[in-house]
Amino acid sequence: ISPPGDELPPVALTPVSPNKLSLKIIDPSRKKLVSPEPQRIVGVLDECIRKMELVALLPSELTHPESLSVSLGGKAVGFLTEHLRVVKERRALTGDTEEEERDAATKGARNSLLNLLRLLRGCPTAGAGLKGAGPITEDRRGVQELVAGLQELRAVVLERLLTTASEERERSRHIQEVSMRHRSNLEVVATLEKEVAAAIKDKDEEISKQNEAIRRLKGSLHQKEKSSEDFVARTQKEAQRQDESDQKTSEGKQTRLQQEANQLRVQLNNLITEHKEAELALRKKKYKLETEIENWIQKYDTDMGEKQTELEEMTVIYEEEKAELRELQEHYAVLELEYSQIMEERRIAQEKKEEEEREREVKSHAVVIIQAFWRGHCVRKVMKAKVKSKKAKKGKGKKGK
Repeated sequence: ISPPGDELPPVALTPVSPNKLSLKIIDPSRKKLVSPEPQRIVGVLDECIRKMELVALLPSELTHPESLSVSLGGKAVGFLTEHLRVVKERRALTGDTEEEERDAATKGARNSLLNLLRLLRGCPTAGAGLKGAGPITEDRRGVQELVAGLQELRAVVLERLLTTASEERERSRHIQEVSMRHRSNLEVVATLEKEVAAAIKDKDEEISKQNEAIRRLKGSLHQKEKSSEDFVARTQKEAQRQDESDQKTSEGKQTRLQQEANQLRVQLNNLITEHKEAELALRKKKYKLETEIENWIQKYDTDMGEKQTELEEMTVIYEEEKAELRELQEHYAVLELEYSQIMEERRIAQEKKEEEEREREVKSHAVVIIQAFWRGHCVRKVMKAKVKSKKAKKGKGKKGK
């Protein structure tokens, strides 16, 4: 860390991972830190990260000290050996050791680590040299997590130092507008989905009603056909039974009942005629039922066609609205780009206006100073004229006396 008063070079903006920081809506207008205070803050974080990285590479014991002598130097190897010895003694202390002794050992380990890090600070090859110094037996996960946290903190602090208050307010307002538009679009999509689901539900209910009506009509038709077939079979069976009975009776009574047989033939012919007329009437009734069924089927086909047409029309409307949603999203992307350009132009205009205001203030201050000097000059000139006139009057009075 440089002492106060030293000038540090500008710190360049480092790329930030989108998985660690939130997505930048409006990039900072500044890309480098110019003032010394932010540079010192970032320098402190960089130095702390570098020290933690060196701590993560410190070995548990030295197995190749000769390689460290080449890369770090003999003095650094001595400090490292001393630090490992102090740490080993601190770990050797048990729970029965007095608290003062443990505190002294802990303080000694901390001081030896600080001295070692101060010495390794000026060595650019310290990290590469420590990698081959020896094994690292203890778990360094906590140190690695601390290094990762410090890197994330450096990225956040650097972004905050580069972002002005106006840019922060503009970013918050932009994010709020985007979230409001997104919620509005989600509400519209949810409403459309509910309407489509309701329409599909109504269509399914109508289809189920039509299917139930068709099922009832088919059942009724089946019952009619079955009753007509039973009636014809019963009539034929009764006629056959009557015919057999008549034949049996006529065999014993052919002579006596010849005339009656003729009469019965006439009656039989009449019955056959009546039965034919009844059969014709039943056939007509059956044809009428078949015609009604055909009409119901045609009506069902017509209704289903209309429902299918309506479904296709709703599908077309849904596709159009979906295309319109995509167009709106594309238009929103264009508007967002235009908004970024407008905000950049406004920022440039604001800076230009502030520059003109500062220049006007400087000129006004200069005018005030010039006027003050001019008034002073006029006052001194008038005072000198008054003093000369008084001296002239005193001289004339002395001559008269």
